Amino acid sequence: MVQLCYRRTRWCLLLMAFMLSSRGGHAQEQKAPSYPLITHTPYFSIWSNTDQLNESVTTHWSGTEQSLVGVIKIDDRFYRFLGKEQAQFAPIAPTSDDQSYSVRYTEQRPAEGWNAPEFGDGGWKKGAAPFSDDRSIAKTYWDTDDLWIRRSFDVTGPVDGDLYLKINHDDNINVYLNGKQVYHKTGWVNRMTYLDLNDALKANLKKGKNVLAVHLRNTAGGRHLDLGIYRKVPPPPSEQLLKATQTNVTVKALQTVYDFTAGGVDLNVQFTSPLLLKELDLLARPVSYITYAVKSSDGRPHDVKVYLGASSNIAVNESSQEVLANVVNSGQLKMLQTGTTSQPVLAKRGDDLRIDWGYFYVGAANNITTQFITSSQQDGIARFISNRPGTVQSGVRGRSLVLNTILDIGKVGAAGAEQHMLLGYDELYSIQYFHNNLRPWWNKNGNKQFTALMNEAAASYKTVIKKVNEFDQVIHEDALKAGGATYAKLCELAYRQSIAAHALVESPQKELLFLSKENFSNGSINTVDLTYPSAPLFLTYNAALQKGMMNGIFYYSESGKWTKPFAAHDLGTYPQANGQTYGEDMPVEEAGNMIILMAAIAKVEGNAAYAKKHWKTLTTWATYLSKAGFDPANQLCTDDFAGHMARNVNLSAKAIMALRSYAMLAEMLGETATAKKYRMLIQPMVPKWMELAADGDHYTLAFEKKGTWSQKYNLVWDKVLDFHLFPQSLYDKEIRFYLTKQQQYGLPLDSRKTYTKSDWIIWTATMTKNREDFEQFIQPLYRYVTETKSRVPLSDWHETTNGKQVGFQARSVVGGYFMKVFDYRLHHR
Repeated sequence: MVQLCYRRTRWCLLLMAFMLSSRGGHAQEQKAPSYPLITHTPYFSIWSNTDQLNESVTTHWSGTEQSLVGVIKIDDRFYRFLGKEQAQFAPIAPTSDDQSYSVRYTEQRPAEGWNAPEFGDGGWKKGAAPFSDDRSIAKTYWDTDDLWIRRSFDVTGPVDGDLYLKINHDDNINVYLNGKQVYHKTGWVNRMTYLDLNDALKANLKKGKNVLAVHLRNTAGGRHLDLGIYRKVPPPPSEQLLKATQTNVTVKALQTVYDFTAGGVDLNVQFTSPLLLKELDLLARPVSYITYAVKSSDGRPHDVKVYLGASSNIAVNESSQEVLANVVNSGQLKMLQTGTTSQPVLAKRGDDLRIDWGYFYVGAANNITTQFITSSQQDGIARFISNRPGTVQSGVRGRSLVLNTILDIGKVGAAGAEQHMLLGYDELYSIQYFHNNLRPWWNKNGNKQFTALMNEAAASYKTVIKKVNEFDQVIHEDALKAGGATYAKLCELAYRQSIAAHALVESPQKELLFLSKENFSNGSINTVDLTYPSAPLFLTYNAALQKGMMNGIFYYSESGKWTKPFAAHDLGTYPQANGQTYGEDMPVEEAGNMIILMAAIAKVEGNAAYAKKHWKTLTTWATYLSKAGFDPANQLCTDDFAGHMARNVNLSAKAIMALRSYAMLAEMLGETATAKKYRMLIQPMVPKWMELAADGDHYTLAFEKKGTWSQKYNLVWDKVLDFHLFPQSLYDKEIRFYLTKQQQYGLPLDSRKTYTKSDWIIWTATMTKNREDFEQFIQPLYRYVTETKSRVPLSDWHETTNGKQVGFQARSVVGGYFMKVFDYRLHHR
C-alpha cells in the first residue's frame, strides 16, 4: 500500500528541490496543473499551462491558443516575462482557410491502389474543400458514411523547416502521402490542428507532383474534412529576446502573482479577476487587471517600459475567422477593441467552442500609454524594440491581429513604481434562455456602454484591489481553519475556476440566473449534477448564486415545459438554454440534488422562504423519491462516466438525505403533518440500507453485491445538515476502509476502477471526525495537483495511480472543494 501521508524526509527533499537551481538560481516544484490569469466566464478564460509564465503560449481553458505576450524594457534591454509568441506556419499544400482548393472524391468504395500516386481518379467527382454535413460551412456537402479523396499538389524546390499536417476531421481517418500512411486516428479533432508529423511527411514528400489520399469514415455525429501540409517558419529575431527569470508564483483565490528579476529590476506581475461573490455587480463585471510593480534591485535607477501583445484570437472560435480591430479611446483610458466581422451572436452551441461574437478590449491610462495594431506579435514586438510603434490605425481587418499596448513606467528606483492594464470582454448577449437572448448581468437593461464600464473599472482600481486582498485573506483563513494549510491551497486554486464556468444573467421573469457550462464534458448548460457538487462554495459565500443555479430548473418544471416528476438534467447546451439536450434522465440523482440543496439554502438563511416559493414542485420530486429513491432502478447518477447501475448504494443515500431534507423544510414551514410523515417514512430506511449494503468491514457499491465498495460522499449531508440519521460507527468503519484503499494520488471513486473524482474525495474527507484523518485524504490529492503531467486547468477526474487526467477540466464542480469550509462555517458561526 502506498504511504498515506508525507513524512518529514519527503518535505526536506521537496524543500531542497525548490531551493536548488537548474537555471538562474531559481527552481520550483509544480504548484498547479495550470495557472488562472483571466477568469470571468466560460468564454473569457485565459490560462498559463507551464510553471514558468514565459515558457508557453497562453490558452483558453479548452487548450486553444489565446496568446498574451509581455515584454519589459529595462534601459536598452528587453526581457520576455509573459507567454511565448505563437508558432508561424507557411503552406505547402494550403487548407481552405488560407486558399481555396479542389480535390477528386468518391463516396463509393474505390478499387485497390486508390491511394497510390499513379491511380487513375478521372472518374471521381470534383469538389472544393471543406467537406461537411453543415451547409453553413461546407463547400462540398457530404452526408454518407464514407468518403475517399485525392488531392494533387506540386513542390517546386527543397523544403526547409519541420513539416506539419494541418487538419480538421470528423471522424475516423487514414491519410496517405504518395501511397504511404502518415496519419491514422480513430475519433476526431474539434478544430483545425497542426500535427507534428515531420519524419513521415519528409520521408514521403518529393519534388514535383505529390498526392494526398484520405479515407474518412463517419460513425457518429457530424462530418468534416479539411487538410493540408505546412512548414514551420523559423523563429524571428524577436524570439532572441532575453527571458526574465521567474523567482516565484503564488495562486490566491482572486489573483495569480508572479515575481521576476531582470536587468537590475524586480518585477511583480499580478493577474486579478475580482470575482467577489458577495458583490454581484463587481462579480459580473468582465474586466481583469494586470498590475506591474517594478523596483530597482541594484541600487541604480532604470528606465522601464512594459509591453503587452494580446491576440485577437481571444475573440474568435477559429483562428481563420476574420476580425476587425479599432481604436475606442474614451474617458481616462486609451483602448483597443477587436471582434469578428461576422458576429454570429449565440449561433453556436457545444463544448469545445470559443466565443466569436462580442468584443475584446485592452485599456490603460491615457497619459502613459501607447497603443497600436499589428498583423502579428513578431511585428508588435519588433516595433516595441525599435521604438517605432507607428501611427495607431482604426478599422484594421485581418486574422490573428494583435492589440499592442506599451506602458511608460518611467525612471524607477528602489522606491519602485506601479501601473496596470485592463482586459475586458463585452459579450453583447450571453445566454439564449427559452429563445430569449439575454444580455450579461452588468448590462441587463441594455443601457450601458462597455467603454464606460472599462473607465469605471479603472477609476475603482484601488478600491477593488483592496477588497480583493481582503477577500483573498478571508478565503485563505476560512480554509486554513477548516482543514489546514494544504487544504487551503486546494481551495484557492479551485475558487476562480469554479466561478468562471458560469454566466450571470437576469431571466425575463426578473430572476437571477447563474448558469454553468459543463466544460470539457458535453457542454450542457445549468446541469443539475454540476450544480450539486459545486454548491459548497456558493452556499458558503452567497446563497443568492446558489438559487441562481436552481431558478432555471424550477422555471422549466413550473412553466410546464418539463412535465416529468423529477428534475431535469440540464437546460440545454451552452449557451442555448432552450430545454434539456442530454439524451437520458437521471431521476433519483437530479430530484435528490435539488431537494438537498434547497435544505442547505434554508440552513444558511435560517428560513425556508425559497422552499415555500417552490413547494409544489419540491413535493412532486419528494413524492417520486419516496417511491423510487431507496432502491434505485438501473440508471445513471452524476458519475455517469462509470455507466448505468441498479441498486446504487450511494444514490440510495442521496434519496434518504433528500427525503430528510424535505421533512426539515416542512418543519420550517409549519407543515407538521408532512414533516412527520416523511420522518416516519425514512426511519426504517436507515437500518435497511445498512443491512443491504453490509460487507464486513465496509459497505458495498450496490445493494447485496459483496466484494464491492464506493465512496459514500452523499452521506456528508447527514453531518453537515445535522440530520444524524446514521450511527457514527458507520462513518468510522467506512473511513478506516477508505484509508486502506488510497493510492498515490488519492482515493478511487469505487471498486470498479482506480480513477477518482477529486470533489467527492473532499466530501468524503469531510465525514472524518478529526483533522488527522481529514489530512490523510487531502495530502494525496494535493500531490496530484502538484505532480500531475496533465497541464490543464484543474481536472476533477484523474487516475489515482499515476496522477494523469482521465477527462474533464476547468469545470465548476471544484467548488465542491469548499465542502469542509461550508461545514466548518455552519458550525462555527
